[in-house]
Amino acid sequence: MDRSPAQSPVRADLTQLLKLSGPVVIARLGIMTMGLVDAVVVGRYSATQLGYHALAWAPTSVVLTMAIGLMVGVQVMTARRIGEGRRDLTGAVLRRGLSYGLWIGFASMAALLLLGDPFLHSIGLEKDLADGASRALTVFAFSLPLYALSVSSAFWLEGLAKPGPAAWAMWAANVVNLALNLLLVPGTFGLPAMGAVGAAWATTGARAFLAAVTIGYIVWMAEARSLGVFARPERDRAAEAEQRRIGYGAGASNFFEVAAFASMNVIAGWMGGLAVAAWTIVLNVAAIVFMVPLGLATGAAVLVGRAYGARDPAGVNRAGLVSFGVTAVFGVVVSLLIWPSAGLIAQGYTTDAPTIAMAAPAIALACLFFFPDALQVVTAQSLRARGDVWLPTYAHLTSYILVMMPLAWWLAIPQGMGILGITWAVIVASVISMALLLVRFWVLARRGI
Repeated sequence: MDRSPAQSPVRADLTQLLKLSGPVVIARLGIMTMGLVDAVVVGRYSATQLGYHALAWAPTSVVLTMAIGLMVGVQVMTARRIGEGRRDLTGAVLRRGLSYGLWIGFASMAALLLLGDPFLHSIGLEKDLADGASRALTVFAFSLPLYALSVSSAFWLEGLAKPGPAAWAMWAANVVNLALNLLLVPGTFGLPAMGAVGAAWATTGARAFLAAVTIGYIVWMAEARSLGVFARPERDRAAEAEQRRIGYGAGASNFFEVAAFASMNVIAGWMGGLAVAAWTIVLNVAAIVFMVPLGLATGAAVLVGRAYGARDPAGVNRAGLVSFGVTAVFGVVVSLLIWPSAGLIAQGYTTDAPTIAMAAPAIALACLFFFPDALQVVTAQSLRARGDVWLPTYAHLTSYILVMMPLAWWLAIPQGMGILGITWAVIVASVISMALLLVRFWVLARRGI
């Protein structure tokens, strides 16, 4: 079949996007499967313990996701070095990333250990909820340095267009996590039942395993030396500053978004323990769906970053548009699949009838934000890869902090809509974020590089 020159680059980008994104999606789904396993094992053990787990995870996720954002520069700068034809400098990007990862991980751990318990006891939760969540949060904090190292390593491999090893390492870590959950949460082989705290220890053990395997793979790579992994690089202050700058923007953006979503748990907590459990189910389903566009965002960032490094404006725009199209199709399809299955999905998390009755309609309603939420994250990462670091941050500040948080409280509590009100607030915020980011990409596409 004849192919016009205009079609060939689009097809090439589509092929590359799917090739890059597939393993990354698998890895991101592995991240959420780890959280899903924790939630299911804890939820089937006790709805009360699931509430503890959710509230412990809320502040942890804010710190963790901000830390991950701070390391996004590893992925983007690695892709740019490939686009520039300077593969030997990618090792310097990794070494900086591992150093940043350690600092960020220990700083994050210290922040949670010092501030986590006072925070949980100062936001109006019932004392039992705050006490139970605080115990699990303390354990989660110990896993952050290890996880930061694994993220830096995985981002580097993804920037090299080698996402497969990190994906399989993540799924091996899931096996470790499941085994530890089944051992520690209900208490088996004579061990005491630990509930939410047991799930937190399972996550910590799995993250330690993940860091060891991912770094070990890089050390044993045949091309590690040619990539500069073992060579001490010359000081490049401009590259260091750019890597940090990308991370600052992504970290702040992640902080705003995840802090806003964590506040939804707090609003649910003001409505009681069952509301927390129900919203946890809704949020977990949404987060699993979100892993696919998050993987597509990585593929988009690598394609856009390579084209940007090669100073190819047409390639930058084409890679972005192909990524947006694939993401839009996914958003529509997944919504149509989940909407009629909402009740069955809720029943898979818990056997508690009141919790199911609250969660099922909210899961169905959440299908309205899967499309805009998917598109906004892919657009944001594409913008960062082309050097526009701060606009995505401002868009997330506006939509999630300034709009979603007060709207969720107003709809859920004064208007009496419960977790359906929270869900409507997420829908509105996702649409606003998507619109702002797409307009920005369009404006930059008209300007060129």
